[in-house]
Amino acid sequence: MTDLTPVINAFIALVAALITAFVIPWIKRNTSAKDREELLKWVEIAVMAAQQLHYQLDGEERKKYVLDFLAQKGYDVESEEIENAIEAAVLKLHQEMEEKK
Repeated sequence: MTDLTPVINAFIALVAALITAFVIPWIKRNTSAKDREELLKWVEIAVMAAQQLHYQLDGEERKKYVLDFLAQKGYDVESEEIENAIEAAVLKLHQEMEEKK
């Protein structure tokens, strides 16, 4: 009878290498894209809520509301990505409001 242990070990090593080379990077790419997509949705919701609920307040107070909302969702509100996402959502909201006029 032939010993198949080296063949099985080689097959396991090959599968592990393929998972490391292709599957793990694919999962990381998709997860981060989904995370960004979710972040942008929450930012847009927070900006619209701030506009609707706190329209009488100035921009800094509404921004504080948005940052507090995002912090409750577990986001790092000190990051530049959050600042940029908020500014983009505010611009989008203003453009939509102008189109309705």
